[in-house]
Amino acid sequence: MSKPPTNPEEINDADLLREALEGVAPLPVPGKIVHKRPKPAPVPTQRIADEMQVLADSLSDQAAPETGLETGDELVYLRNGLSTQVLRKLRRGHWAVQDHLDLHGLRSDAARKLLVDFLNEALNDGFRCVRVVHGKGYRSRNQEPVLKKKMAGWLHQRDEVLAYCQAPQADGGSGAVLILLKARRQARSVLRP
Repeated sequence: MSKPPTNPEEINDADLLREALEGVAPLPVPGKIVHKRPKPAPVPTQRIADEMQVLADSLSDQAAPETGLETGDELVYLRNGLSTQVLRKLRRGHWAVQDHLDLHGLRSDAARKLLVDFLNEALNDGFRCVRVVHGKGYRSRNQEPVLKKKMAGWLHQRDEVLAYCQAPQADGGSGAVLILLKARRQARSVLRP
């Protein structure tokens, strides 16, 4: 080895480092493999919150502000984007009533379940126009229709309901509602050569 310089100006940092590390051996490479921890799956918290809100809204009895109630106690609704001619035709009996359900005298929970089942069955059968009798409220506590008020919110929550209006006097008047449902799409047959 070379003789260390005696003059401090001649001392180089690299030489000092080499001298300090003389005889040092590198550490052995361990035989272990360090695995990276897998990242947790992303949780769509906003979508989950939105779905919970939709579920809560669908189970609520509150009518949405845009349900389309027009005047007084009459139930009237027309889905956005439809012509007012649709509602006018419904009122005038353009569509024949294909089925009906009588709910008056029932409690809200039972009436709602029956209404949902009835509408699902009507859609499966391909019915376009149905009548639901909700009653006029003569037997309720305050002599006011309870189901009629809730019916607006229940019907508005269904995408299949295009419009509804108060039934003609001969069909129940203010104690019944006519409901126009979406037409069921027919399966198209594909012609093959």
